[in-house]
Amino acid sequence: MIRKKIKRTYRVGKYIFYKETVVDYRETFWSFVSSFLGMALIGYVQSLYLLPLENVFLIGSFGATCVLIYGTVHSPLAQPRNLIGGHLISALIGVTVYKVTPEPIWVSAPLAVSLSIIAMQYTKTLHPPGGATALIAVIGTQHVRSLGYLYVLFPVLSGVLILFVVAIICNNMTRQRKYPSNINFSNRAKDIGPPLKKTFKKIQRNL
Repeated sequence: MIRKKIKRTYRVGKYIFYKETVVDYRETFWSFVSSFLGMALIGYVQSLYLLPLENVFLIGSFGATCVLIYGTVHSPLAQPRNLIGGHLISALIGVTVYKVTPEPIWVSAPLAVSLSIIAMQYTKTLHPPGGATALIAVIGTQHVRSLGYLYVLFPVLSGVLILFVVAIICNNMTRQRKYPSNINFSNRAKDIGPPLKKTFKKIQRNL
């Protein structure tokens, strides 16, 4: 009995270890392509009006986002609501904190991050890189801080939308990857589909 239990435990452990460590080369390929494409597009757009140092600061939080939306496609934290909402809410809070209490930095920085976490929790848009987005609004270069609430629209919203579009395209190139994987989002997309088809048919008839 003891030997059977030991052998069974060994087989189960070996199977779990194999499943956890096996590498799907198609997954890694698309993770690389999508993250490279997304970051390259953001870097190009932002390089048109920001200094290299400021580019590094701004893309910091987007790098963490890439890990989520391209590396863990099915994670709840990587879904569109979390991706877009988390960054925008955190950016708004970061800019507001800087405007209200810019100094001392040891108060404004942690306050921006902490408030952004709470806001994301309440709005169900928890996205870990959002904390970095809020922090950058407080500790970024003078150019970044001088943007004020424009920081929310550009580069945050513009960058997030670029990453989102790339995720929609690249994460649906294979059967193993599906984005968004959120059931509610998918159901809404299905509900929108039939009415659109009817509309297109009416337009074709009139033509």
